[in-house]
Amino acid sequence: MNESTLFLVTFILYIISAFFYLAFLFSKQPGQAKTGSALAIAGLAVHAIALIARTVESGHAPFTNMYESLSFLSWASVLAFVIIDKKFRISRIGPYIMLIVIGLVALASSPLMPKEVTPLVPALQSYWLWLHVSVTLLGEAFFAVAFITSIMYLTAKEPEKKEKLDSVSYRCVAVGFPLFTLGGLVFGMVWAYKAWGTYWSWDPKEVWSLITWVVFALYLHTRIVMGWKGKRSAIIAILGFLAALFTYFGVNYLLTGLHSYA
Repeated sequence: MNESTLFLVTFILYIISAFFYLAFLFSKQPGQAKTGSALAIAGLAVHAIALIARTVESGHAPFTNMYESLSFLSWASVLAFVIIDKKFRISRIGPYIMLIVIGLVALASSPLMPKEVTPLVPALQSYWLWLHVSVTLLGEAFFAVAFITSIMYLTAKEPEKKEKLDSVSYRCVAVGFPLFTLGGLVFGMVWAYKAWGTYWSWDPKEVWSLITWVVFALYLHTRIVMGWKGKRSAIIAILGFLAALFTYFGVNYLLTGLHSYA
């Protein structure tokens, strides 16, 4: 099967997974959550093959334009969810994560996203592309899970559920933050120096990446040093993910700069 067919199979598996997770949300039957998880993992595997096929077809990393990066981000989000669910047994966040993933895949599949393989501009012809983008998107995937658990914390009523959601949010940020720091800032600055001769140029993408980093740094600082938990931490995590979304979508479509080609 070619990459587009694999991507379609992935999309179908994610949709069916979301259906079973939604059924679990209403029925509370563990078997439905297990089926949803199995389908999500199957989709993750097929999606990984699709990304590899895209890499082979294009001859470069599978995240050099919006179609490819949306595909990789959706894959990374499922991966982050599967890891967190296996560790903390929190299947009730499954429907919401899978719906976000389906939205990302649907957007990637839409006619708005050109899917043709095109040669890379010179600035992207670097192994730093692999390190910078992949690690950044993996960090953002964990932020996405923290975003869902933080919203669920704000709407939950039972103290036990709130405590678990708060704990999972913290652990997701604790994983996502070093990944985002390494990929988005450290690798990004090294690549910027090699490509443009400067570590920092106040490009809009750089500025909003820094804003995102500051918000999540504030989350960890207030939690670890000041002892904040619960509602205040949830609000900061939500704001951080919204900043990450603007960095990803808003900067690309509303602002121009050195990253405009991406």
